[in-house]
Amino acid sequence: MIALMGGDLVLPDRMLTEGTLLLDRGRIEAVEATRVEPAGARIIDVTGCYVVPGFIDVHVHGVDGYDTLDGGHSVGHIAAALVRYGVTAFCPTSVACGPDDLRTFLGQVRQARVEPDARAARVLPAHLESNFISPDYRGAQPASCLRTAAAGTSDNGAYSGRDVLDAIERARPDVGIVTLAPELPGGIDLIRALVSAGHRVSLGHSGADFETAVAAIEAGARHATHLFNRMTPITHRAPGLAGAVLAREDVAAELICDGFHVHPAVSQMAIAAKGPSRMMAITDATAGAGLPVGSSARLGGRPIHVRHEAAFLDDGTLAGSTLTMNRAFGSIVTRFGGSPVDAAVMCSTTPARELGLAGFGVLVEGATADLAVLDRGFEVIRTFIAGQEVWVNSAARADV
Repeated sequence: MIALMGGDLVLPDRMLTEGTLLLDRGRIEAVEATRVEPAGARIIDVTGCYVVPGFIDVHVHGVDGYDTLDGGHSVGHIAAALVRYGVTAFCPTSVACGPDDLRTFLGQVRQARVEPDARAARVLPAHLESNFISPDYRGAQPASCLRTAAAGTSDNGAYSGRDVLDAIERARPDVGIVTLAPELPGGIDLIRALVSAGHRVSLGHSGADFETAVAAIEAGARHATHLFNRMTPITHRAPGLAGAVLAREDVAAELICDGFHVHPAVSQMAIAAKGPSRMMAITDATAGAGLPVGSSARLGGRPIHVRHEAAFLDDGTLAGSTLTMNRAFGSIVTRFGGSPVDAAVMCSTTPARELGLAGFGVLVEGATADLAVLDRGFEVIRTFIAGQEVWVNSAARADV
């Protein structure tokens, strides 16, 4: 048994100061309101720290120089690196790519899930940010890889997506989320087909108007990719895709919580509008996350450059973030007006619920003991997966 003693425990509905969390056999054995030292337990003093449920990032392309489409064992390297940032589970995320690269990526995801590294973050089914997005809202995604769901060739020159859909069909258990633009030819039908096959459809990289977005939600879309980014903006007479997402309770929205992709005031308004229980903090991190400013890395094989705010292509196009989940948690608390409870809900509880991960994302008795310990500056001190300590910061306090 492990006893995390004296920390501020961030529970689903409140923060319990100077409590004790008991971990045993991979589960949370008990949540105690006082300092408790069970006989025979390993006692870890976490006084002055937050104890939070492990972060679940549903949208991450890479970290520490590794990109999900690098090939080799890149997904495994990302999983091993993410525990440094308090992440205990994640959806490896791809940009639009050719079917061969997609198959290679999904093969890595399968291997990482079948043969998990006990000291690495849990690898969840992938998030395909995918080939079925609008050319006009593609951002840093390669235009040459875009497809439509309709047969033949569309007016914008994109070919049918049958090759990509075949790759998805062959790897169904390892494809969780598929981002698409519903206004594309065949888009609404594709939503219905993907939902029927068990995938979670996310709306994003899209020029959809409000009415088309509502039709997509009615067809089964339940997720929105990086709210406000690469979608039609909200105006008072044309609320667009973002307005539909904010108006509909049945859609959970991703929010890049770096204060750059979305202004802190707008982030605060969006969280107030939907509530933390319908918002998922994400990083949209690239391989540049964790690297020094001025470094170069890759996104889907294309070079990107790390600046103070985010990552950018050679031509200056914004190409994802350099955010980590512990910093997202900190932004919610220090910049967006949220409490540590709100931040834990957005970083852990809501993603777990939306992905159907029962017993994850909360500090309650009987839940899986995936958690992180953060200092007051929101740096990760310790990370636990299934009750086992998988990462310790060199600045961590010694055990009692």
